[in-house]
Amino acid sequence: MNIVIRTLILLIPVFLLTACGGSESVTKSDETIATVEDRSLGEGGSEEDVQTHGAMESAGLDSSDLNDPDSPLSTRVIYFEYDSSRVLPDYRPVVEAHAAYLASHPETTITLEGHADERGSREYNLALGERRAKALKQQMVLMGASPEQIRTVSYGEERPAVEGHDEEAYSLNRRVELVY
Repeated sequence: MNIVIRTLILLIPVFLLTACGGSESVTKSDETIATVEDRSLGEGGSEEDVQTHGAMESAGLDSSDLNDPDSPLSTRVIYFEYDSSRVLPDYRPVVEAHAAYLASHPETTITLEGHADERGSREYNLALGERRAKALKQQMVLMGASPEQIRTVSYGEERPAVEGHDEEAYSLNRRVELVY
């Protein structure tokens, strides 16, 4: 029964997104919450192509891949643009790999630690770090990970990766760290 409910919960957004089509953004106030990308088959595509693409290719991952530098699972930091919680498309293979790993290892948990650079108030940066961690969690859940496996926490600007007051330091501090 629990599997049926989880399956329905995962399929309902897929049906809704399929019905909408195109690229859309859902917004609340002026903040972008999620972006929906059109992944329809288009010309020349087949259902077989869709079924074997993305996270399904990563389903054979095991714990040794977590430390293999050639595995996308070895990437444990996702960086963000200034004042944004949008997960950049460049990180999609990494997010897919971590989601597939979690889906195939239901006993494993992960903590997503959200961070921000020093610009903005302490409260704003805590909220921004939280939005970043939750955005990453949302993508991982949509890709098959269980929400119960993923904990989010925000440190805002309190734990910088590097000290400095220039764009290079700021860009390294705008991140979510994945901690197994």
